[in-house]
Amino acid sequence: MENEYIIPANYTDAGKLLGAFEIRSAAEAVLLCVPLALILLKLSPFGLTGTVVLVSAPCFTLGGFALMGIQDRSLFEFLRIYISFRKRRRILTYRGTKWISRN
Repeated sequence: MENEYIIPANYTDAGKLLGAFEIRSAAEAVLLCVPLALILLKLSPFGLTGTVVLVSAPCFTLGGFALMGIQDRSLFEFLRIYISFRKRRRILTYRGTKWISRN
């Protein structure tokens, strides 16, 4: 006798915002976009239309990157891993029978 398990179609939607974005990524997008928008609003020399365009273009771009993430990781997590990699990288050379690490 076989055991049959029914898996619902939306089983991976748990812990996601609108079924598509992780909650951590959404929080990062808000943390990045709100200060940027406030700074651009404060420094904008244009009228209402120019200010809306000036604020929305970089905020949508940065928010989109933060929501999507990079390589299935959130943006801050990817940056942490990248910075750690840059600090720990080494150059290896092969000298006959032995690997030598050069900094």
